[in-house]
Amino acid sequence: MADTDAAFDDFLPEALRFRSPAPLVDIGANLTHDSFARDLEAVVQRSRAANVTTLIVTGTDLAHAEQAVALAQRFPGVYATAGVHPHDASRWNTDLAAGMAELHRRPEVVAVGECGLDFNRNFSTPLEQERAFEAQLGLAAESGKPLFIHERDAGGRMREMLKAWRDDIADAVVHCFTADRDTLHGYLDLDLHIGLTGWICDERRGHHLRELVKEIPLERLMVETDCPYLLPRDLPAKLKGRRNEPALLPWIVREIAHWRGNDEAELGRATSATARRFFRLPLTGEPQDNGRPPQES
Repeated sequence: MADTDAAFDDFLPEALRFRSPAPLVDIGANLTHDSFARDLEAVVQRSRAANVTTLIVTGTDLAHAEQAVALAQRFPGVYATAGVHPHDASRWNTDLAAGMAELHRRPEVVAVGECGLDFNRNFSTPLEQERAFEAQLGLAAESGKPLFIHERDAGGRMREMLKAWRDDIADAVVHCFTADRDTLHGYLDLDLHIGLTGWICDERRGHHLRELVKEIPLERLMVETDCPYLLPRDLPAKLKGRRNEPALLPWIVREIAHWRGNDEAELGRATSATARRFFRLPLTGEPQDNGRPPQES
């Protein structure tokens, strides 16, 4: 425990030890990433100290979704998603579909995904991506759980596919939204939620979001770090290793509140209430154990 305490105390410089005035929900934390393997308990401790009380751990394939479930069993206030990322869509088959359907029956799993379309990198072909996404739309309809969506350079096709399924899907959030105004309003017209990250803190790529955030209804907005990725570029101090983590979410909320013209606490309360409603979480901001016994680490 001494090593964990040292990591908790020393990793973040004093200037980066934020504390949100309202309990926050980080709807996208990739805590199964290898970079968190050595100090995961300290990462969770730092998130609590920052008043980030609820973490949704993203499952991007079967193995990582199972790891996310294990983390949800280990830490109160942690939940999981389960899906296949479009980068890995070429691996989709009947066995994988069955494994995902089984995970979606688990109480720790609160959404289907991360799934969607990425026509920017095309690590899987567009046809493979559409096939895997279509199948996961079906799993979302079957399970009744909301969708956690990834989309890059595929807004038009994404809207076409979602429109065909929209009446069958409980809810959906486009996580880490970075696209343009037309794409945003296309998603809002489909009654989707929008997840924002530290992309808005990036002076090279995020300027357009600073205007668009005002056009997202507060009841449709949620916040996330997408850690360990997308470390905010405008932090007031340097961070060794440049690994993002949930304890930095209050800085992202502060930036979003600034560009929207909201009070920081108001924005925090609203996005957390939306996230708890969307993922069907306990309404309190305090970490919950869902009645499950703690697991050995």
